[in-house]
Amino acid sequence: MKPVDIIAIVAILLTVGAAVFYIVRAKRRGEKCVGCPYAKQCGGKCGGGCGSSKNGKKDKD
Repeated sequence: MKPVDIIAIVAILLTVGAAVFYIVRAKRRGEKCVGCPYAKQCGGKCGGGCGSSKNGKKDKD
């Protein structure tokens, strides 16, 4: 393996690890819709998820 390959693999692993860490932390905080800007306000009470109606279409505010 060339050093460039090793650097690329490490970069990918760090990115995936950071994403998993973010999701785990958000779930422990009680967020229902991880990554949604309204996750704390909505709390997953919407039928199809945060910011959507029961039929899965986006609500018009």
